[in-house]
Amino acid sequence: MKTLLSLVNQSIVGQDHSYTARDTCLYALGCGLGQDPTDTDQLTFVYEAASGFSALPTYPVVLGDGGFWLSDPKYGVDWTQVLHGEQGIMLHANIPVEGTVRSTATITDIVDKGPEKGAFIYTSRDIHCTTSNTLLATLTSTIVARANGGFGGPQQRSGTIAEPTPTPEGPADHQCDLPIQPSAGLIYRLSGDLNPLHASPEAAANVGFSRPILHGLCTLGTTGMALLKHCCHYNPNAVRSISARFTAPVFPGETLRVSIWQLSNTHYRFQTHVPERDCVVIDQGALVLNTV
Repeated sequence: MKTLLSLVNQSIVGQDHSYTARDTCLYALGCGLGQDPTDTDQLTFVYEAASGFSALPTYPVVLGDGGFWLSDPKYGVDWTQVLHGEQGIMLHANIPVEGTVRSTATITDIVDKGPEKGAFIYTSRDIHCTTSNTLLATLTSTIVARANGGFGGPQQRSGTIAEPTPTPEGPADHQCDLPIQPSAGLIYRLSGDLNPLHASPEAAANVGFSRPILHGLCTLGTTGMALLKHCCHYNPNAVRSISARFTAPVFPGETLRVSIWQLSNTHYRFQTHVPERDCVVIDQGALVLNTV
């Protein structure tokens, strides 16, 4: 963990990452799009010959991520006990359906929550198109290293941090149920996150789960599909930013119930829960649209 602490505020430039239209389709399929082959709105994201073929606005989370870097022993993190805590996506330009990108990541903060809660690792990552050097997206994330707390690090984040906006009270303006395919984790992992926790029953059992869990970013991508439908009429270029907190794991084969509250023409809040277990899995979700 001392090595990881020494990286705070240092930039880590990743390798070039080339992707194709096939990869763009595969990511969308992993997020649950295309289950109805007659839905031409969703076909736009899973069929490269479709009119208006586009990348999902959540797609940047798998671009230029450098792989499962926390598994490198030099960082001193027990990767078998790592969970995704929060994710933010700020879009600066339309995401190309194919191309080459390079990411520059920064570990912005590390907070020691103690032996029971672990260490919180905060990162920020810029993704640029290598051809034009255009900044495509900025990603912020919180990683919970459950087995690395109690190392004597700082107990709170540096600087002034904005408080999260709570989920609104009262009935949602939109609500929809999205079934998660039993094979969703196995499909989604092909977009880059190869953590065995999402594929191997043995790996899942070793950290206390009855079976492999869904990637948190897959839960977010599937939730993003509901936001795209109800808030943007399936126009990915309308999205400015998405942020969310992961509060519980999802198991492939369950249902995601997405509730959306509209605060203004450009600002929405959302929450996702699994009705089978009456469990909130994404909380404090926020969607901001571009102004016309």
